[in-house]
Amino acid sequence: MSDQYGQGYPPPMYAPPPDNNMVWAILATLMCCLPLGIVAIVKANQVQGLWFSGQQAAAQQAADEAKKWAIWSAIVSGVLGVLAAIALVVFAVILGLSFSDLPNQ
Repeated sequence: MSDQYGQGYPPPMYAPPPDNNMVWAILATLMCCLPLGIVAIVKANQVQGLWFSGQQAAAQQAADEAKKWAIWSAIVSGVLGVLAAIALVVFAVILGLSFSDLPNQ
């Protein structure tokens, strides 16, 4: 089955591929949550191949998913950081109270 462009190949791409968000995926992996960042890198890596194989919708979806996973990585890292800070304050208060109860030597 051929079309006006030749031997059944997709029409030529005149638009650039969508932003694959690779920078955000790498930063999320290095600075935030490693497992979610790795998923973001895998999704970002799929964008170019999908775009140039003629699957523009799938390429845009992979780019959007890479961005989503990078954002979730940052959110999880922030939540874990806040929880760690709260735990540190709680432990400091508990240890501070217990040391104040000891007699001075």
